[in-house]
Amino acid sequence: MKKLTGIGLSVAMIAGLLAGCAGNDKNNTPKENQKPANNEQKNNTGEQEAKGPTKFSIVYPTTVSSGYHTRVPNLSETKWVTELEKRTNTELQVSVLEDTKYGVMFASNDIPDVVGAIGGPGDKAMAGSVESGVFMPLDDLLKEHGPNLLAQVPENVWDIVRVDGKIYGLPEFLSNPSRRATFIRTDLLEQTGLQPPKTIDEFLDVLRAFKEMGVKEPYQMRENFKYSDLVFGAFDVLPYKDQFEVVDGKIQPKFFDSENMMKALETMKTMYQEGLISKEFATISSTDFGNSLEAGNAGIWSHNATSLMSYRTSVARAVPEAQIDLIPSPVGSEGKGGYFYYPPLIRSFYINSKVDQDTAVNIIKFFDWMLTDEAATFFSFGIEGDTYTKDANGNIVYEKPTDKEGQEEASFRNTLWGVRDAKLNKLEVMMDPSGPDVLKAFDELLPFEGLPGIGFYPELDAYNKYPDLTPRGDQGSKLIVDHMVRMIYGKEDIADWPKVIEEYLAKGGKEILEQANERWNSKQGVVNITTE
Repeated sequence: MKKLTGIGLSVAMIAGLLAGCAGNDKNNTPKENQKPANNEQKNNTGEQEAKGPTKFSIVYPTTVSSGYHTRVPNLSETKWVTELEKRTNTELQVSVLEDTKYGVMFASNDIPDVVGAIGGPGDKAMAGSVESGVFMPLDDLLKEHGPNLLAQVPENVWDIVRVDGKIYGLPEFLSNPSRRATFIRTDLLEQTGLQPPKTIDEFLDVLRAFKEMGVKEPYQMRENFKYSDLVFGAFDVLPYKDQFEVVDGKIQPKFFDSENMMKALETMKTMYQEGLISKEFATISSTDFGNSLEAGNAGIWSHNATSLMSYRTSVARAVPEAQIDLIPSPVGSEGKGGYFYYPPLIRSFYINSKVDQDTAVNIIKFFDWMLTDEAATFFSFGIEGDTYTKDANGNIVYEKPTDKEGQEEASFRNTLWGVRDAKLNKLEVMMDPSGPDVLKAFDELLPFEGLPGIGFYPELDAYNKYPDLTPRGDQGSKLIVDHMVRMIYGKEDIADWPKVIEEYLAKGGKEILEQANERWNSKQGVVNITTE
């Protein structure tokens, strides 16, 4: 059974916090997923309505530079934000910003009342802002005004959004860490006469058959190996943020396993040389990646399993006969395969320390409402009578958009859902014809894949000193990725990978490992994502 465990991160303090919202009995901690009484929710709403709408600005983070948020002049005037305001008695100034541009936002000192981040307070985009006092601690506000948050957010997630023992972030979380899957065009596979590949060698054979058939992108890659990590996962050498492991009693990154890293690189080099991946694989943007997939160019690719629904719709527009399925990921020489387990935190939201107390209270209520059934229906389906109706039995009748603009608009509505369990939106999934296949994948496929790892929350201080050695959630550090790319292109010898490790250590990696091992030995600020 897979689980997420936080190690040594003020468990006693969390228990005390949870007890504080349960009553005077300090040993009475609310159970996970327990919801507050309805009258408590109604009283909070009534009090807020009597005072009029709460005005605040909020920025939502993104990693993409295209989509609904880039083509709509004023997001605050969209019907989705307007409806959200009605339901939460707020007046919102909404923006969506690429997290790579957060540095400019913080430098300008023009910081919104609420700032969302991908990951936690230690994420690179947050630039140490929490530690610098830009945002306020939320413990007392949560005790008084966040019953749903305290009842439903897992304890180990609160661990990650703590700084110096205090909660600063309101989290969008995952109760299941296994997310990614291997996609395949089954219609193309049937034409080859081959079976779904179970090993890396069989995977290469299928790609070769696709190439012979004229498939443009036998395996669709993306820059920096984002959503392109199938091969490195098969050899368990993903160079990501939370992919540390214990070897001989010491913590080290998985890419220190030179033998398997070189096997993975040799496989990737073969794919490059034989034209099984694009010659421009190192510069394929997220937009180009998505466009290629939707055009039906790819034979196999990697993505979140829930994307099966959208890909079956979008690819069918270009290739009506396309059949897309999820298969077990091919395994490497040691029988390992799959992708990393995601950390339990997806996004988190922070309240500017300059916000007045009354506004802060209502911001907490705003996010607390997001964990209600009403919120789930709104963010999933929209507005009754507009985007969905109900039948005579009260069941929701909803047609998911099939055009690109409609899908992007629905995605924006979902983006507004800042705090929730993002594992799987069953309400939405069950409305889709492919929903049963997605649910089956979560029950029968994903639980048997995934690569455990060890991460550090907050991030290691040494990362601030050595940005070129700093990995992100699903992206290796610049130094490591640059060497990986050059070796696949043949500009460096793959046999020199041990020298890459020496360079990593010489340029700051030694200090990173010292801090990582100090944390591990003290069991402070460690999150272990494990299969045990």
